[in-house]
Amino acid sequence: MNKAIDATDRRIIHQLQQNGKETIKEIADFLGMSTTPVFERIKKLERDGFIEGYTAIVNKEKMGFQLVAFCTVTLESHHTEFINQFESDIKSLPEVMECYHIAGLFDYLLKIYSKDMVDYQNFITQKLASISNIGRVQSSFIMTEVKNEKVLPIF
Repeated sequence: MNKAIDATDRRIIHQLQQNGKETIKEIADFLGMSTTPVFERIKKLERDGFIEGYTAIVNKEKMGFQLVAFCTVTLESHHTEFINQFESDIKSLPEVMECYHIAGLFDYLLKIYSKDMVDYQNFITQKLASISNIGRVQSSFIMTEVKNEKVLPIF
């Protein structure tokens, strides 16, 4: 059960989403509070699971990932053990940045980062194809990223 948070906690989370390196003093100044209660609130938000961690947002193109693909996967069999095995196998593939079990025409939606089309083809034919129980795979490629928001709309 999630515990409720108040408007001040929401403002703290919003500030940290905007800049995870912002100091407690800077957040306290923004909120018009002293540092001790802000520090205590942040620690409580972390303990209660509202803040899961901190990370750097890295530019994928500068790191050599020029191709982003969304790949839909349909499984042949939907028995629990096959679903669990597929999910375990997918988690071991570093190219898969996100994986969602979805409702609709497909079973899973994968977001995959690749260096280029040759790298993506290798991923599909060597890695994804080695996973058992896959019935069908369909790929769509990002031409232009219009919006990729990292901040949750918490207000």
